[in-house]
Amino acid sequence: MKVGTAGSMAGICPSASPGLGLHPDDLPDGLVVADAAQRVTCFNAAAARITGLRPADAVGRPLESALPLEDLDGRRWWALTDPYGGLATRSGQPERNLLLPGGRQVLVSARYVRERPGGPVVRVVVQLRGTEARRRAERSHAELIATVAHELRSPLTSVKGFTATLLAKWERFTDDQKRLMLETVDADADRVTRLIAELLDISRIDSGRLEVRRQPVDMAAAVLRHVETYVRAGLPRDRFRLEVAEELPALWADPDKVDQVLGNLLENAVRHGEGRVTIEVSPAVTKARTEGTAVTVSDEGPGIPEESMARVFTRFWRGSKRGGTGLGLYIVKGIVEAHGGTITVGRAARGGAQFRFTLPVGAPAFLTQG
Repeated sequence: MKVGTAGSMAGICPSASPGLGLHPDDLPDGLVVADAAQRVTCFNAAAARITGLRPADAVGRPLESALPLEDLDGRRWWALTDPYGGLATRSGQPERNLLLPGGRQVLVSARYVRERPGGPVVRVVVQLRGTEARRRAERSHAELIATVAHELRSPLTSVKGFTATLLAKWERFTDDQKRLMLETVDADADRVTRLIAELLDISRIDSGRLEVRRQPVDMAAAVLRHVETYVRAGLPRDRFRLEVAEELPALWADPDKVDQVLGNLLENAVRHGEGRVTIEVSPAVTKARTEGTAVTVSDEGPGIPEESMARVFTRFWRGSKRGGTGLGLYIVKGIVEAHGGTITVGRAARGGAQFRFTLPVGAPAFLTQG
């Protein structure tokens, strides 16, 4: 047995198998075990931390007394589930949210151990987990909803306002005024469409369902298209410097998603950076030691503080207060990783931000066989 000293929160459990070299106190989750007589025989350190109970006060007591759990309706959980006297075919309870004394929430699952099918329960094994991770996920979802609601409100208000005004007072406006309002409505509708596309991308990334439709991609031409778009929009051509290696491997990737990655990285460099934006396209070796293509986007702005670099690819990270949902780089990372590639952030030679992503060549099997 491993026993804690008086007042200690070390667990009290039977010793581990020497072959495994593992003790219940090594487990990250709470473990409570009761024997055939419904007495607690094991109460590990994580269970003590989660419940706030001393192992010495729990071991030897009836399970229902040592771990008095209630469901969210206030019903006593052990009386409700009756692990020792219930159906002989039951093998346990799935994880659910229960309450400890004082209303503290804990995630609980149970396993009923029988020596033979249909036989009496000889051991009940209970797993306890704190609800912090679930609360973080719920906060993240709530923040996503709040962000989306905020971002949708502005363009929808604009669309509604201009269309209502045009419908009510169409004859009072000149053609130029009508055109200006309709262009504004069109731009705001595009903004809503982009936001909805971002939400769909996040859903697919989080669920692992982001599809990649591989086709031949000319990365240098794709970068040049984005640069030309900014030049046509009025930015000086010398704001950009494009450096492309003479020989690049044949790249197979999803062209639409590659455009999405390039568009986001260049927009960040133009909007949040300063000086010249440098885009380098070169052959590279991927993390898996295979052939690939690397794209590096650098600017000459203030860069990203060291303490923020670890959070750049998380949801809602914003490099400045210049608007945006803070979802773009999270989506970029998801797209790159869906291709089997990697993306990193660092400091450019002139102090600005530098993003570098590498995609494997991704050639279809019929091109690599034979």
